[in-house]
Amino acid sequence: MHVLRLATQQYRNLEDGEIFPCQGVNVIYGGNAQGKTNLLESLWLFTGGHSFRGAKDSELPRLDPATGENGPRAALALDFFSEEREQTALLRIENGRRSSEINGVKKKTGAALMGKVRAVIFSPEHLLLVKEGPARRRSFLDGALCQIRPSYAGLLTVYNRALLQRNALLKDISRFPELSDTLEVWDLRLADLGAQIMAQRRDYAQKLSHQVREVYWGISKGKEEVSLAYAPSLRALGKDFTRDQAQQAFLQELQRGRKTDIRAGFTAQGPHRDDLDLSINQMSARAFGSQGQQRSLVLALKLGEAEMLLKSWGETPIVLLDDVMSELDQSRQDYLLNHLQGRQVFLTCCSPETVDLQETGMRFRVEDGRVFPEKVE
Repeated sequence: MHVLRLATQQYRNLEDGEIFPCQGVNVIYGGNAQGKTNLLESLWLFTGGHSFRGAKDSELPRLDPATGENGPRAALALDFFSEEREQTALLRIENGRRSSEINGVKKKTGAALMGKVRAVIFSPEHLLLVKEGPARRRSFLDGALCQIRPSYAGLLTVYNRALLQRNALLKDISRFPELSDTLEVWDLRLADLGAQIMAQRRDYAQKLSHQVREVYWGISKGKEEVSLAYAPSLRALGKDFTRDQAQQAFLQELQRGRKTDIRAGFTAQGPHRDDLDLSINQMSARAFGSQGQQRSLVLALKLGEAEMLLKSWGETPIVLLDDVMSELDQSRQDYLLNHLQGRQVFLTCCSPETVDLQETGMRFRVEDGRVFPEKVE
């Protein structure tokens, strides 16, 4: 899919107007705090998700300079090509709530656009995928799977609810030991749901691994190798396991660790403790990767995610890259600007020297909320 036109009205600091991006790389450049990321954010909202910057919907309308408060409303419009036809989506933000419209059909929420416009986003916060602990990497896996299989989101919800109920029971057992007989029911339930999650994460990680290695090889110009592997917290499971094996191993671990769980008041093992092992040249990316290598790895994960969406959906998602160029050497910058064929990319940067590396596509200079289109010549 690709964007044909984006229009903004009363949105953030952007002047009311529209842009017509190309199907290749679109570089959005300018100084700090001029509105570059606001453009990317407006595109991302059409996926049905919330702001990737953590902003509330009430913070999206333009600030009133007289009062210093956000206005009551803003509107966004997107013309895009998908499913072999041109389509139109509208987003209205009014009094802190979003409503939407797709091809003339009105929807009560912005989330109703989910699945209509697909995108992959990189922002500086995503570097925490490598830098921080397992929770970030689990969240990445789960978010990617939810885009491919909407039913996976429901599975996660049911598992987390069962986990909360088991944990509540564990706390109650410390006061009422006779309740311990009811643990078996929750153990069976949790093992069944957890095995489904682990099997789907494992399958996705195995397929993603190939895509990430290929992308990282291109970014590093063949100088470095990267690997990733799903790392279940259950000690009895290796890299390759079946769903039945995961269910049996999880159930045994729950039963073996009951006394420990009761003392702690929570479930110590399971997919809520899993991780994704990331390495560069056979060394831990978290412990030994440089800033540039870690940034390159997260980019490879995001571009690999885009390839996985292509394989499952049949269309390439939009790629949004915010402040991606800092700490990358010139050869890696060249790869992102000139070697991402077959994808529509929106990329922000500040450095004029970086912009000059772009060989084809479109540029949009952003200055004080005004957007000026430029052709690459």
